[in-house]
Amino acid sequence: MAQDLLEEEGIFFDEFNKLRTLEPDVSQKTSELKEECKEFADKIGQFQEKVGSLIELVDQLAKETETEKFKAIGARNLLKLVAKQREALQQQLQALIAEKKTQLERYRIECDALSKVESEQNEFINQFILH
Repeated sequence: MAQDLLEEEGIFFDEFNKLRTLEPDVSQKTSELKEECKEFADKIGQFQEKVGSLIELVDQLAKETETEKFKAIGARNLLKLVAKQREALQQQLQALIAEKKTQLERYRIECDALSKVESEQNEFINQFILH
């Protein structure tokens, strides 16, 4: 009966017979909730650490990807430059071939002309010797 009067006034005894202002069930649930909150906070901390390390890894991969991208762009530009140089060299060689063909044709015409002159001179010598 005395315990009922104290409970009506909001005073309770716990399992160790200490005076409490909270009901023992509420006090126990509060302690359990406190432990669950601590575990939850610990798990959130672990999650943040894992997310932090994941973000660092993603950042590192992004940097490496950017580096490889620049290397690929450089290689592509170098390849384009080599192709342009090859094309320019090919044009130079074609111009040189055309020049040499022209020179060959000139030499052939000159050779034909000299052969004709030689033939005429031989004919003149032969006529001069025979007369």
